[in-house]
Amino acid sequence: MKWRNRALPMAVALLATAGCTSTPEAPAEASGAPAASGAPATPAARVCAEPATGPAKPPAGAVPVDPAVVGDLAAKTKSSPPHTTFWLRPGKHRLDADRYAQVVPKEGDRYLGAPGAVLDGGKTNQYAFGGNASDVTLRHLTVQGFVAPQNEGVVNHDSADGWLIEHATIQHNTGAGLMAGDRQRVRASCLRDNGQYGMNAYKSGGRIGDLVVEGNEIVGNNTGDWERRRSGCGCTGGIKFWAVDGADVRGNWVHDNRGTGLWADTNNNDFRIENNLLETNDGAALIYETSYNAVIRNNTIRRNNWVEGRRAADRGDTFPFATVYLSESGGEPRIKARTDKIEIYRNVLRDNWSGITLWENADRFCNSPANTSSGDCTLLVRNTDRCAKPSIGRAPLYADCRWKTQRVDIHDNRFVLDKSVVMCTVKCDRMAVLANYGTYPDWSPYHGERVAEAITGKQHNRWHDNVYRGPWKFVAHDPSRILDFAEWQAMPYRQDAGSTFRARAGG
Repeated sequence: MKWRNRALPMAVALLATAGCTSTPEAPAEASGAPAASGAPATPAARVCAEPATGPAKPPAGAVPVDPAVVGDLAAKTKSSPPHTTFWLRPGKHRLDADRYAQVVPKEGDRYLGAPGAVLDGGKTNQYAFGGNASDVTLRHLTVQGFVAPQNEGVVNHDSADGWLIEHATIQHNTGAGLMAGDRQRVRASCLRDNGQYGMNAYKSGGRIGDLVVEGNEIVGNNTGDWERRRSGCGCTGGIKFWAVDGADVRGNWVHDNRGTGLWADTNNNDFRIENNLLETNDGAALIYETSYNAVIRNNTIRRNNWVEGRRAADRGDTFPFATVYLSESGGEPRIKARTDKIEIYRNVLRDNWSGITLWENADRFCNSPANTSSGDCTLLVRNTDRCAKPSIGRAPLYADCRWKTQRVDIHDNRFVLDKSVVMCTVKCDRMAVLANYGTYPDWSPYHGERVAEAITGKQHNRWHDNVYRGPWKFVAHDPSRILDFAEWQAMPYRQDAGSTFRARAGG
């Protein structure tokens, strides 16, 4: 399921962003611990307003780059050996006036920006840094004004491996601010106001492993409003992850993005998403879609999904659009990771449009026309053609040909909702575990309520030991089954054992 984005009236837009750019510090409860005393606040990275400054003088042996000479950086990179350090003097550096002009590093090259050093594409160049060289470092440099096409990136355009992007500001570009390769580190950087993504973690023809995204500010991305331009494309977000096997996403401030904050889509595995502040994104704070095995902990998640959730409610949609949305994603012990489930714990969710939804589309599986994952199959079945009649109707393919929302453990979180803050009356108060009625295609073995019954009662999805403050409702099996807390805890659902519920938001 892809979510769409359109503008709301200005008053709502201002409320959705009020106060978010000046005070990123999380409240004292941000540890997620239900105890009233709370714990240390989730750290928030204010790197856009307070960037670290680079070296004012060139390090020993560095090659100085002159902003007065157009194309100096690309030319000196080309003429220098691998493992060269380049120091960009203060000022605006430009490439040659050709759309494909770019810097092509050699292995181990290092680019250091002096205070005020900017590499500017002049709305002409598509890419800033490309090529396949590994272990390139980019520090203390602002990269802006590049015009990458849709789904392509400005920095590390070719998804080379081992890059380190640190104390960088990547802003006001079209496409993605940067791509990602294997072993990439993105630290203490500002990914701001890029046209599609802050970062697109995608590598053509391969998987990305050992990715670290730490201490960054990821704000205002998808200025091009791509979901409106290409309805249902699923092609936007602060960061989008594709086929990443092993990622640590920690200590980031992800806010005010048009659409989703963090979105892992299609055969990602082994994520740790922790100690982040996710707030005032138009859509969900986090989507984990057709992916596996993750730990989501110690995050503060507040005031997200006001734009997209409200839009869905206004059009009469009964689906529980959530702030943390798990779509066909779950724990799978057969796929190697640091966990064999999806565990969501010690988070605080405050005044979002709804809470956590666990969803499984009964019609979405390998080889189904309803599979929106570009023909991909699960990590358990590499050959999509195997998922066909009659084999798909029996073990092991009956289970392995679909991404399953299973083994999700949601515990020790604090869920707070004040409808007067969110300015809603209905449909903003849901926790949910559900599926649709399977109908398509005609040869599917998942027709009827089979998937809804499995996700609700047979796939080990469990809420327990949480704290609820506010008028929460619960959806089970399908959108029509809306439960109160007592019904949610009772047979046959038996959810939220050990949890506490109070209908008032305070306390």
